[in-house]
Amino acid sequence: MHWKPRSIAGLCCVLLACAIAPLRADELRVLNDDTHFAEGPAWYHGKLYYVEYDRSSVDTWDGSRNRIFWSKPGCGPSAVIPTARGEFLTTCYDSGSIGRIAADGKDLPPYSHDKDGHPFVGPNDFAPDHHGGIYFTCSGTAPGPVIDGKIFYLAADDTISEMAADVHSANGIVVSNDGALLYAIETEEHRLLRFDIGPGGTLSGRRVFLDLEELTHHVGPIYPDGVKIDSRGQLYIGQNPREPQAPLAGTIFVVDAQGKLLRTLKLPSPGVPNLALSPDEKTVYVMGLDQLDKSPYRGKVYAIANR
Repeated sequence: MHWKPRSIAGLCCVLLACAIAPLRADELRVLNDDTHFAEGPAWYHGKLYYVEYDRSSVDTWDGSRNRIFWSKPGCGPSAVIPTARGEFLTTCYDSGSIGRIAADGKDLPPYSHDKDGHPFVGPNDFAPDHHGGIYFTCSGTAPGPVIDGKIFYLAADDTISEMAADVHSANGIVVSNDGALLYAIETEEHRLLRFDIGPGGTLSGRRVFLDLEELTHHVGPIYPDGVKIDSRGQLYIGQNPREPQAPLAGTIFVVDAQGKLLRTLKLPSPGVPNLALSPDEKTVYVMGLDQLDKSPYRGKVYAIANR
């Protein structure tokens, strides 16, 4: 996609509004300097779990070493999440399934469709609710003009139901701290949607919560990717630009529950598609992408101070 910033003045305005002190050397660590499209991280029992899409693996970082926890050729994972029963799920983007992994890393039979037979086209990201269930997004055939992304809900009894359709490249997803709201990213529309959560994981009241292009004063297309929430209800929004030199490349946006920009986190890599918070929320683990447009999508895993 070809585009250009609308105005330098607008960019300057954004940079001033988002200004933070540069990260010091002791505030930025590289935990893994050789990843192949690291994505969808989660912190669980003292370890950081994350995926490498181009290696079709789920990896762990235990504070000192990175190890491959699970791999499955053809999966193309984009996120990983622990379950209430001590297993793990991963969104297998390439194979159109939800991979299941035992606590010891052994492969289990995957989920391939919902209770009504709907397939999972482009599984992307996960979010647990407060009732033992897990939401997950499917981007559909995007990127492109077709609007066929979906949001599914995996209930505690293993029933999978489609909860929302016609999402334009459904991507990152998160549940509010009170369990009442679901936020979902529409990457191709450059925005976040917000839904009300009802009984059985049902979704209603769909509306636009935040337009990232409006937030950044239209300096250029912002392609939001992953989203996480902290204990104060602040949303951390990662992005994956189409060009390495795109305005605000490498920037994570932090907004409050009203969509007001609070601060930004700036990383050395142009792509910062997803992230996870440490249990004390003093550290943000960021999946960085340096090679945006071709395999093996080289990048890094960062740990940065959250201030």
